[in-house]
Amino acid sequence: MSGYFGDKEPAEFKRRSQIAIGLCIAAFFILSVRLWYLQVKESDYYSGLSLNNSVRLIKAVAPRGVIYDRTGAKITDNRPGYELLIVPEDVKDMAATKALLQRLVGIDGDEFDEKIVGDKKRPMFQAIKLKEELTWEETVKIESYKFEMPGVILDVAPKRHYLYNGAFAHLIGYVGEVNEKDIKDSAVNEKYVLHDNIGKYGLERAHEGELKGQDGGKSIEVDAHGRKIRVVNWTAPYPGNSMRLTVDLNTQLAAANALKDRAGAAIALEPSSGRILAMVSSPSFDPNGLSTGISKDEWNELIGNPFDILNNRAIQGLYPPASTFKPIHAAAALEEETITPETRIYSGPAFRFAGRDYRDWKEEGHGTINVHKAIVESSDTFFYQVGLKLGVDTLAKYSRLFGFGAKTGINLANEKSGIVPSSAWKNKVYGAKWFDGETISVSVGQGYMLATPLQLANAYAAIANNGTLYVPQAVEEIITPAGTVIKSFTPKVLSHLGIDKSTLLHVKEALHGVTHEDGGTARFLSASNLGIAGKTGTAQVIKLKTRTKNIQSIPYKYRDHAWFAGFAPYDDPKIVVVVIVEHGGFGASAAAPVAREIFKAYLGKPSEGSGAVSEPRVIKASTETDEAAYD
Repeated sequence: MSGYFGDKEPAEFKRRSQIAIGLCIAAFFILSVRLWYLQVKESDYYSGLSLNNSVRLIKAVAPRGVIYDRTGAKITDNRPGYELLIVPEDVKDMAATKALLQRLVGIDGDEFDEKIVGDKKRPMFQAIKLKEELTWEETVKIESYKFEMPGVILDVAPKRHYLYNGAFAHLIGYVGEVNEKDIKDSAVNEKYVLHDNIGKYGLERAHEGELKGQDGGKSIEVDAHGRKIRVVNWTAPYPGNSMRLTVDLNTQLAAANALKDRAGAAIALEPSSGRILAMVSSPSFDPNGLSTGISKDEWNELIGNPFDILNNRAIQGLYPPASTFKPIHAAAALEEETITPETRIYSGPAFRFAGRDYRDWKEEGHGTINVHKAIVESSDTFFYQVGLKLGVDTLAKYSRLFGFGAKTGINLANEKSGIVPSSAWKNKVYGAKWFDGETISVSVGQGYMLATPLQLANAYAAIANNGTLYVPQAVEEIITPAGTVIKSFTPKVLSHLGIDKSTLLHVKEALHGVTHEDGGTARFLSASNLGIAGKTGTAQVIKLKTRTKNIQSIPYKYRDHAWFAGFAPYDDPKIVVVVIVEHGGFGASAAAPVAREIFKAYLGKPSEGSGAVSEPRVIKASTETDEAAYD
């Protein structure tokens, strides 16, 4: 025995044997735990990986909610469209597939590469959208070559369809694919992945949460080459909520057609509530093209357009209000008792102050007139003198009361506040004192003062309704796919002017005189028999040495902007209309005819409640004007 073990004692052998057995037991235990972990704990995960060898998950995009006008006429809908998808893990030869897709459907090579490697968080075997809105010919080509392109899939998804192209573009907006910038937004990151559709602009963006539906999905069985065999499971998508607007279709189309081929904006409001009846910015764009995808070159051409097409001039355009500011100036002077309705002031062809002549638009002047006549004939020299008595800070106070210098609160992104100049404002911005000569410019809505068309419309709505500023709103109600109204329009008061009704009555009577009295700068509007009251305006772009009726003789970029602001019917206002035509020349000849078409479209429509919506009409803006009217 001792010879067999040599110098090793049995006790030592026993200890080593126990260690070896212990190690074997531990290894077996570890293997058992790992086996349990893989087969029980992670069974779903590895079953999914196994399933991915034969099944592909394709998102079923939910249709967005339908958008209607105030009468129930459909203005934005959805339609089916073919999409081209790719599952990179199923592609056998990526270079050959890329080359074939470039030849068949014109896929951009750089864009293809960017999409394949762009989403680092994409789960394996999840399809990537390469192209949407395939034509029928492109669809046939892809189907014909499907056996040569494993991993390439055709699918059908709902596409946004804007029935009236550019007529509602700046108000409703458009949808587009989620990009890296969107993903960085925490609110977006939780609900979207790259290449999902999202509201990018206008009401589509503002009401994304309501319009977006709940996506579904389908499981597609594929063969060993990644080619579709059949749908093995289907979860139906749930549509988004629909939205009925406050906007009137006929009025919107009339505004869009009347502004066609011009740069500018038109706003129509219901003065008793703040409802938006029409909102147009021109030139416009086709939201259908942006929603289905355009090339980088097309996008760069769009954003580089010198007319700044994507700018919503109704809420982002800043212009001197010019003579449309005179009724607000008059209200301030009457309220402060700087003048009375009977006060008469000599208003000649020019007002001399501090050794300088400040001209009136009317070469022969207006004579000795009161404030009513000064508004009717749009006298500059009258308001130069009254403005100096009031002072710039008082003018600023009343300007802010009427809503200038602050956002209206409309639920659209990037609304501008405008500028209301004052002595304190100039000192803060420029570090300089205010001069009386600058007050003369502000007194007729020029100089530093800037406003948006929507701000001006809101101010005139407050005049029309005797003193209430409302928050402009464009949505009447939100409706579920089941037809349940979950949100309804409620007028929101922004502020009250706090101006005596008699003061506002004097102003309204003068605005009626502009369109119905001899010498009124928009007297030709009385022929419409709609009871229009309003004010024309001509905002200087640069100071010209001499004024001329022949605006064609002036380079386009130096021509004055043309304004009209007013309401109708005078005795029971139902609609306020503001029009700005950039470089249009005179308000009476360029802006007032556009406004007339908008008034006619709204006040001449079938009675409310009839449910009737007339066919869209092509309306051409008239160029007629009172020969004596410049403003």
